[in-house]
Amino acid sequence: MPDLLVLGADLVAIIVLAYGLYYRRHRRRDMVLAYVGLNIGVLAVAAVLSNVAVATGLGLGLFGVLSIIRLRSSEISHEEVAYYFAALALGLIAGLQPDPRVFAPALSLLILVAMYVADHPALFRRLRRQVITLDAVHVDERALEAKLESMLGCLVLRVIILETDLVRDQTTVDVRYRLAPPPEHHVEPGHPARAEHRPGTEHGATAAHLGSTTPAAGR
Repeated sequence: MPDLLVLGADLVAIIVLAYGLYYRRHRRRDMVLAYVGLNIGVLAVAAVLSNVAVATGLGLGLFGVLSIIRLRSSEISHEEVAYYFAALALGLIAGLQPDPRVFAPALSLLILVAMYVADHPALFRRLRRQVITLDAVHVDERALEAKLESMLGCLVLRVIILETDLVRDQTTVDVRYRLAPPPEHHVEPGHPARAEHRPGTEHGATAAHLGSTTPAAGR
């Protein structure tokens, strides 16, 4: 009989993974449905296979078959592939229900912590990667890096030439770079900072000014 504690832990884990981590950071709704559906489906199949003598072999085979089918169906980013395997692993661990009973929730927690840290926005947040097609053939890699830095306004860390088309006079490159830090705003000496505008301040000042000049007008 399936352990309700393990099943409940898997349900909480996939909700945290799909909604708490992935959707809040990547904002792709269709992948959330794919992760939840994949996790629940693998959990159900693995729970049925857990009573069979060859459950481990069938579970690993199911892991491989589902991975091949999903990865060949459409193109997804490497981050989404990582979340995809995490959702698959959560369902498989909870469905097989290893002993002791706290082992599956502990492994699920380990996966969630690893995904939280590895995909944290503060980790390498200024690093970027692009595949760029240039309208010229470049042979000198140093000149190519200088041109990319001038074009992107950043520090180029590595450039990989993917394709050079001499007929069309094009070069396709894979560039990894670091964004420049945002400019800091300094207040020059002798120039005081602009006062903050508060709603109602001008009206109150006008009223106070009228109140102070009205008695003088009646004299």
